[in-house]
Amino acid sequence: MKSGAWPFAEARRLLEHLEKFRPDAETVLFQTGYGPSGLPHIGTFGEVARTLMVRTAFERISNLPTRLICFSDDMDGLRKVPLNVPNRDILAEDLHLPLTMVRDPFGTHRSFAENNNERLRTFLDRFGFDYEFVSSTEHYRSGKFDEMLLTVLERFDPIMEIMLPSLGGVEEGRKDTYSPFLPISPKSGRVLQVPTIERNPSKGTIVYREPDGEKIEIPVTGGAVKLQWKPDWAMRWAALGVDYEMYGKDLGPSAELGAKLCRILGKPAPTGMMFELFLDEAGRKISKSSGHGISVSIDDWLSYASRESLGLFMYNKPKTAKRLFHQVIPKAVDEYHQHLRAYVQQDETARLANPVWHIHGGNPPLPGDSISYSMLLNLGSAVSAEDSDVLWRFVRKYRPGSSPESDPDLAEMVEGAVRYLKDVVAPNRNFRDPTPLEREALEDLANRLKGWSGGDDPETLQAMVYSVGTEHGFQPLRNWFKAIYEVLLGSSQGPRFGSFIALYGIGETAELISERISPVA
Repeated sequence: MKSGAWPFAEARRLLEHLEKFRPDAETVLFQTGYGPSGLPHIGTFGEVARTLMVRTAFERISNLPTRLICFSDDMDGLRKVPLNVPNRDILAEDLHLPLTMVRDPFGTHRSFAENNNERLRTFLDRFGFDYEFVSSTEHYRSGKFDEMLLTVLERFDPIMEIMLPSLGGVEEGRKDTYSPFLPISPKSGRVLQVPTIERNPSKGTIVYREPDGEKIEIPVTGGAVKLQWKPDWAMRWAALGVDYEMYGKDLGPSAELGAKLCRILGKPAPTGMMFELFLDEAGRKISKSSGHGISVSIDDWLSYASRESLGLFMYNKPKTAKRLFHQVIPKAVDEYHQHLRAYVQQDETARLANPVWHIHGGNPPLPGDSISYSMLLNLGSAVSAEDSDVLWRFVRKYRPGSSPESDPDLAEMVEGAVRYLKDVVAPNRNFRDPTPLEREALEDLANRLKGWSGGDDPETLQAMVYSVGTEHGFQPLRNWFKAIYEVLLGSSQGPRFGSFIALYGIGETAELISERISPVA
């Protein structure tokens, strides 16, 4: 109960919320939402993973049973054609149809929504997430939302009093035509954004005008209408009894609006956490409309590193905007293994604050004696490794007798490092020539290594490297190591160099230095 880890802080907030608004709750409902007009992405992983972290923490402090639903808003109308799908002309013809009625551009499913919903389930199942899938279309058409939709109709005026002042910016011109109800046209099948010109709460119907001018009366139940997404979000909270939902900072105003609407519908709004959005490499807010898109996909990350390292990236400081680009991956991998090794020695309080407890649902595995990912990259960079066999030769110096068969986790890391070297490191390496002072010091280091007889203890080798830098007058001493990395490895950062020498080889390091500082003929 006293853990300072943010999932426990959120769990305590949720418990306080339940005690205040739902003291008789028998089950606690967590929700994440997904719009199937696009493919699942790394943000989808983050939202579900973080929600599950809070759910695990809540289950630790409460005996109440919990559920997590992943809600697909698949009855929404297709508003624009995605850029990352084939046969976009088909989607252009199906604009404004409910996503469950839009033809599948991949030609494999009955609809675009069905295809994307299956991708979402496959995506979530890939990580072993415990969730229940819920379809908006199924709930609208089956009548599961009918009671709350009739309540929306009855409380139309107070809902409009909240919604109309919120329509600013690009929505400003919609104030005269706005209605929370979007009829599904019986003529065209499209989701229509048209005014509600008559309301009949006693009959459960509304009247609207078709684009051709015809007045049509339809029920608000049974899937004949859909709500605008902001009222829809609130209606869903109320109808399903959602207790907790996270949302990105861009949806903060909508969540506040939804809470007001939920109370109008006679239900308490859920509690939740607003998380910050990702930044690109330059520190700009990611925005597809401005061209600053996410450069790291879920498949990118998992081709280079483990799901657990991605889980750590999502765990760390969710309320702080973070840069999401390829260069954050090595640090995430190594920090994950550091936390995993520390967990074994920690007491219960420290364990509950350790990210691996939350990443693994309270049951982290035993750590392996693994070489760091950053070291693999620097070794591979030094020898321009293009296949895993090269890296395994160094790994066996560190762990004699190890092999891909005996250590599959390490094998996965090695394979990921090779791909990362090829895709990310090699195109961005930038070797430079040493300055006269650096050349003199590096030559001294190479000579000392050639005559070295002190064994391959990393700490002893590190002390020798320090001595060279100190004796040659580098101030501050970090400039000496920066020179080593930039001249030898083509990077401004690198590994603890004594450990690098021990793994790479004393003679091999001396040879590498001599090669890099030799003037080009």
